[in-house]
Amino acid sequence: MPNIKSSVKSVRKDTKINASNSAKKSEMRTAIKKAKLAKVEGADNSAELVNLAFKKIDKAAKTNLIHKNAANRYKAGLSK
Repeated sequence: MPNIKSSVKSVRKDTKINASNSAKKSEMRTAIKKAKLAKVEGADNSAELVNLAFKKIDKAAKTNLIHKNAANRYKAGLSK
């Protein structure tokens, strides 16, 4: 544990940001899995799930959670 006040705050801030980023990335991965599963099963709401996954992927790329090329790869895999 750091002794310097700013370092203590930095550690505290980093843990919050890390938790937030992990949650957002997990939501994105879950949305991708649900969309892929819906496409394989031929579900009625597969288009909605794909759009939701695209939205989560774009948001993650916009906030630099994932690289923009990785986002495009994910979207290309879903649109096939």
